Amino acid sequence: MRALVVWSFAVLMTVAACGDGPPSHPGSRAELLQMLKVDQEVRTLKASEEDWDRVDRANTDRMRQILDAHGWPGHTMVGEDGAHAAWALIQHADRDLHLQRRGLELMRQAVEKGEADPSDLAYLVDRVRVAEKKPQVYGTQWETDPQGNWRPRTPIENAAKVDERRADVGLKPLKEYVEELKSLE
Repeated sequence: MRALVVWSFAVLMTVAACGDGPPSHPGSRAELLQMLKVDQEVRTLKASEEDWDRVDRANTDRMRQILDAHGWPGHTMVGEDGAHAAWALIQHADRDLHLQRRGLELMRQAVEKGEADPSDLAYLVDRVRVAEKKPQVYGTQWETDPQGNWRPRTPIENAAKVDERRADVGLKPLKEYVEELKSLE
């Protein structure tokens, strides 16, 4: 599980701010980016479970308030990096599946309007499906077994077509993704 977290950190840190103009809610963008920074700082092998729990609870509570007030914080509102931060924070709200499902639906609508990244949505689809003990659609959620071998957290639905689905949302082929996971060990 910790190896998955380290990989998640590496992926999240590769995202850069971009967009067509300044966000309509720069204060919300700054708050989301700060929340993500704290989230990532606690997701290390050095952090205590108590710190991790405290940060996750605070971020989950705040994301619930943000969704209540604004719906999905999309690109226009908080910039691409702010929208990505919102996704990561909902993705990490594992103690509140209801909130993750709600975020998933709002994010799905945002993707349809060009206000969120389809590849981020793919990760959230799989995260929710794993929590529901259902097969993954995109094969984004992995873990290591007791011997240290990487495996999907739940089976991948129609695995023969997974690379087509991944390509549709801008994700690299599954084999390359797994090789990246292995390189983080």
